[in-house]
Amino acid sequence: MRIEKVVDSLCTKYQSRDPFEIANNEGTLVLYENLGSVKGYYNKVFRQKIIHLNLNLGEKGLYRTCAHELGHSVLHPESNTPFLKGNTLFPIGKYEKEADYFAVDLLYSDDDIKEFLQYPASKIAECLGLPIQLVEYRISVIK
Repeated sequence: MRIEKVVDSLCTKYQSRDPFEIANNEGTLVLYENLGSVKGYYNKVFRQKIIHLNLNLGEKGLYRTCAHELGHSVLHPESNTPFLKGNTLFPIGKYEKEADYFAVDLLYSDDDIKEFLQYPASKIAECLGLPIQLVEYRISVIK
């Protein structure tokens, strides 16, 4: 299933685009920790899905990071990307890109993006504080 369809299904099921609310409803534990320079990570321990967030992030950073890690929880529930990155040669770029797509689909509805479509993607990226690649992806999903 395409990522935007997975996100639409969750948003419809829980009547929310809030990653914290969706995580709670999905039974995913959200922990706030001092993670230094790490924004957050996802892992699963004894069948319990856990999102770890850096308590030093601001509100916007917490929402974006939670949405990204929720993407891992939903799309890659059995993958432990911190372990894979640190202990294997397994390429995790695909997982990270999919989690980014999940997050931008969750946090920015079609209507949110449509109001910016008269502007170039670079301007939208600047306004939303997003990388241009995520804005271009989100626009492509709408069209």
